[in-house]
Amino acid sequence: MAEPISIALVLFPHVTQLDLTGPVQVFSSVPGATLHLAWKTIEPIPTDSVLTLLPTTTFAECPQADVICIPGGFGVDAILNDAEVIDFIRRQAAGAKYITSVCTGSLALGAAGLLDGYRAATHWSARECLPLFGATISTERVCIDRNRITGGGVTAGIDFALTLVSQLVDRATAEAIQLRLEYNPAPPFTAGSPDTAPPEVLSRMLERIAPFRKRRVELAERAAASLNGGAT
Repeated sequence: MAEPISIALVLFPHVTQLDLTGPVQVFSSVPGATLHLAWKTIEPIPTDSVLTLLPTTTFAECPQADVICIPGGFGVDAILNDAEVIDFIRRQAAGAKYITSVCTGSLALGAAGLLDGYRAATHWSARECLPLFGATISTERVCIDRNRITGGGVTAGIDFALTLVSQLVDRATAEAIQLRLEYNPAPPFTAGSPDTAPPEVLSRMLERIAPFRKRRVELAERAAASLNGGAT
C-alpha cells in the first residue's frame, strides 16, 4: 500500500491557474496523495483567466502537509505583505518535508523567510526579486536545493511536479504519470524564454510588463524590509 502523502497548495485571488492546475493534475495521480487547496475562506477564487477555483479548506482548518506549494501569478504581489498568508506558509513549512513553489510563488516563500541561503527559480521577469530575500537566482526550469524545490514560470509547474513525485515516491511513478498525461512537449516556436525569443517579441513584452515589474519589486522590497526588522 502506498504511503499517504499530504500536499497543501495555497490559493489566492488572481493566481495563474496553470501554475496550480498543472501540478494538481500530476499530484492527483500519485497513489495515496491527498491534496488541500487552502485560502482564508472557502469562497470562490478568481484566477487571472476566465476560470474560478474553489478552495477545499481554510488556513485555520488545513492539516499539516508533507508538501507546501505556492503557485504564482500577478496575485502574488498582494500576498507578499499579507501577514495571514505569510504566517500560514511559515506554519506549514515548519512541519513540511518539502517547501516548494511554481513561478512567482517563490517570492512568497522568500517573503516568509524560507529562501535565505537557498538557490531558487521563478518566472524570468521576477528573478531580480529573489536576492532581496537572500536567495541565489537559478535559471533552471526546476531548481532543487535541499528540501526547497522551485519551478520556473507557469508551464514549468508540470516539470516541477513530476520532479517532486520522483523525490516523494520514485522515478517510475513519475514516469508513469508523465506517460498518462502524454507530457511530451514540442513547442511550435522558440519564444518561450527571453534567451531564445525573437528580440522584437522580447522588447514588446518587456515594455508591456514594465509597470507591473516595477510595482512587484517595490512590494518585494517592502516584504524584505519587514523580514529584516524594517518598516512595513
